[in-house]
Amino acid sequence: MKKRTDRKIAIAGTAAAAVLLPAVMVGLAQAGIGVPRSESEASGNSQPIPSFGPATQPSAPKAAASPGKPAKTPKLPSMPLNSNPFGTGGDSPAPTDPDTNRGSHGEKPHMPPGAASGKYAKAPDGAAITAVQKINSRQFDVTIASPALGAAVKTRVMVPSGWKSKTTRTWPVVYAYHGGNNNYTSWTKDSNIEQIIGPYNAMVVMPEGGWNGSYTNWWNGGRGGIPKWETFHIEEVIPLMERNFHAGAVRAAIGLSSGGQGAITYAERHRGLFRYAAAYSGALNITAPGMPIILTSMNREAGTAIWGDPITERANWQAHDATVNVAKLKGIGVYVSSGNGRPGPYDKPDTSPLNGGRIGEQLAGTMNENFVAAAKKAGVPVTSNLYGPGMHNWKYWKRELAKSWPAIAAAIGARKS
Repeated sequence: MKKRTDRKIAIAGTAAAAVLLPAVMVGLAQAGIGVPRSESEASGNSQPIPSFGPATQPSAPKAAASPGKPAKTPKLPSMPLNSNPFGTGGDSPAPTDPDTNRGSHGEKPHMPPGAASGKYAKAPDGAAITAVQKINSRQFDVTIASPALGAAVKTRVMVPSGWKSKTTRTWPVVYAYHGGNNNYTSWTKDSNIEQIIGPYNAMVVMPEGGWNGSYTNWWNGGRGGIPKWETFHIEEVIPLMERNFHAGAVRAAIGLSSGGQGAITYAERHRGLFRYAAAYSGALNITAPGMPIILTSMNREAGTAIWGDPITERANWQAHDATVNVAKLKGIGVYVSSGNGRPGPYDKPDTSPLNGGRIGEQLAGTMNENFVAAAKKAGVPVTSNLYGPGMHNWKYWKRELAKSWPAIAAAIGARKS
C-alpha cells in the first residue's frame, strides 16, 4: 500500500513539475534543480518554489492514466551554455571526461589503457599517480589513473610554504570540489583560494569532479560501475594524497554549486572523515516533491543515469540528499551560504529574470533555506549566510570563501606560516 501511495505522490509531483517547466526551462539548460511547493523530507519549514515565468502559467497537462504510467518528461529546447543556471565555467569537457564518455558508463571499474605502474604508492584499489607536472613553486597537476572512472584524470594540488616531497611531516588539508561545467583548474583559475589559504600551513587538493558535477557513483540503470565519482574522491584521491604528498588526516571539504553538494554529502556519508564542510550556493535538497523530474529533465546528458529513476530508486536519491541526511552532520563544523537570485552588489541591476545565473541562485537559495531549517529541526549547529540579493557566480563565492575560512582553519588546525 505504501509503495502504491508513493507512486501516486510521485506522479502528482511529475504533473505539477510539468506545469512549472514551460516557464522554468527558458532559463535552464542541461542541469537543473527544482524546489517543491510543499515540505521536502526532513526539511523543516520548506519555502515554496520560486516563480520564474510570466504571471499566467500554461494549463496543467492531463495526469497519467494510471499509477503504472508516469507522465512523460517534457522536451526541452537547446540552450546556450551561459544560460545553464548551475554552470560555473565557460570551457568544454575534456575528451576523456568520464561523464560525457557514455560508451564507458556502467562498465566494471578498471585501470585505463596505457597506465604505467609509476614510482608512487598506489591507492588500495590500484589507482595510481602516473604523472606530476609542476605548475609553479607551490602547485602541481597530478594525473591519476583511476579504476573507479576507467580513465586518467587530473587533480591540482597546492602545497603550503615549506612543503617538501621527502619528509615525515603531514599537513592539514582542504579538499575543494568544483561546480558543474567546470574542471579541476577552477579553484585556482576562478577563485581567490591562493590568496585566502596560501598564507596558511594547509594543503589544498582540487580533484576533477566531472562535467556533470554529480559527486556520486552513478546508478547506470542498476548496473553501477563507471563513473564512480564518490569512490574516486574518497577511496582514491585521499589515500594517494596521503601516501605521496603528505596530506594529513585532519581534513575539510569545501565546494560550490554541485561541488557544495559534494562537500556536504561526503561529510554526511563518511562520518569522521572531515572536520568541517562548507558549501557555497550548494544544491542541498534533491528529493523534494517535483524536483527530481526537473533535475533529470534538464540534465539531458545523464538523465536518470546518475541516481536512477526517482520513483523506483527513491532510496538512492534520499541517500544522496544533504537535507534528508542533515542529522549525520552532528559533531562536524558546517558553513552554508547562498543568495536569492535577485541582482546583488556584484550584478547588473537590470539582469533579466530569465538569466541562468538568477534562476540558478534563486533555486539554490531556496534549497539552502530548506537545509538550514532542517538542520535547526535536527539540532545540528550550522553557520549560514543567506545573504539575499546575489546571483550564481564567483564574485560571491570568493567573498564566502574568505568569510568561512577562519572557522575552517580553526577546525583543521591551519595556522599562518
